[in-house]
Amino acid sequence: MKVHERFLNYVKFDTQSVPDVEIIPSSDKQKILGQYLVEEMKSLGIKDAFMDEHCYVYGTLEKNTDKNAPVIGFIAHMDTSPDMPGNDIKARIIENYDGSDIVLNSEKDITMKTEMFEHLLNYVGNDLIVTDGTTLLGADNKAGIAEILSMAEYFVNNPDVEHGTIKIAFTPDEEVGSGADMFDVKGFGADFAYTVDGGELGEIEYENFNAASAKVTINGVNIHPGSAKNKMKNSILIGMEFQNMLPIHERPDSTENYEGFSHLNDMSGDVEKTHLNYIIRDHSNEKFEAKKDRFLKTADFLNSKYGEGTVIVELKDSYYNMKEKILPHMHIIETAKQALLNIGIEPEIVPIRGGTDGARLSYMGLPCPNLCTGGHNYHGRYEYIPVQSMEKVVEMLKEIVRLYTK
Repeated sequence: MKVHERFLNYVKFDTQSVPDVEIIPSSDKQKILGQYLVEEMKSLGIKDAFMDEHCYVYGTLEKNTDKNAPVIGFIAHMDTSPDMPGNDIKARIIENYDGSDIVLNSEKDITMKTEMFEHLLNYVGNDLIVTDGTTLLGADNKAGIAEILSMAEYFVNNPDVEHGTIKIAFTPDEEVGSGADMFDVKGFGADFAYTVDGGELGEIEYENFNAASAKVTINGVNIHPGSAKNKMKNSILIGMEFQNMLPIHERPDSTENYEGFSHLNDMSGDVEKTHLNYIIRDHSNEKFEAKKDRFLKTADFLNSKYGEGTVIVELKDSYYNMKEKILPHMHIIETAKQALLNIGIEPEIVPIRGGTDGARLSYMGLPCPNLCTGGHNYHGRYEYIPVQSMEKVVEMLKEIVRLYTK
């Protein structure tokens, strides 16, 4: 089966995960794809393929060489983002793309314009898989699954090609931050691994944000406005004051590359009580800690102004920059770079302005940088992936295995 055909099979499954659910998987529908993948893996000859009680799919492609090759893991996630509908995906292929704007849905007047997405022009002559503009596509991360299994199928069908032991895993709930929570690192048994969950062809990522959440609760006092003088304490206004005390240049819309931010994700409340929910991000651990400390100091200042207990800040770390866990194992990165060069693609090391299961896994003892899938515009209606990029990713994965077998 061709990699894009495999991918188009997977996007038929609605696997959207659900935020703020304490069980794993957060949605039972992820298990349906998980079981499908188990059966497909077994049909490929991966005899030990199974799905555990938490919807993690594992399997092993046994080595066929006496060479001292490392055990390599390849990982992708099954769920899709809750940011955009992930059911009833109407994917289609635009063959031999001509570089013009792409009308995704004429009825709803949804057009993907090259003026907004200039990278489209890099794929003139390619075959692009797109949506009808009403859902996401699911290349994040079903493209990674398709690419990994297409790589595995190649080695199964070519037993004369030597390779070491290859471990495969597909996880649930990455999009809601729980993808690594129940991952069995010891049982997986890889020396190191790659998540295949990145973007544009050629990208390799081993640096990501340090991440935390901040829940800010403002406790006010509600008094009838007619008799409120010197008595009312409006928690909404104090919440606005809290936000305005944070640096304006440290918001997402003012940052790029290695610059971190504090992002007000949502705000709700009334005079009596207001809630502000933030995410805090920075590649630098020092700057990350400083941003968290600023939240506490801002709360202290407002409490000195309005009374103790007015502002309560709860900070919770989410994940950390995997860089320090990858640096002692840079052969993982160098091999991926060489693999790309060997198939004619210029590698590009880029920092992740977000997180990845690989970051969590790296801190759980499994060094795990991130590789490209070839997709663009994840989590939205304009998501697309070139067929030729997927094919090149499969070549890259095969080449990584080959290099380590040498």
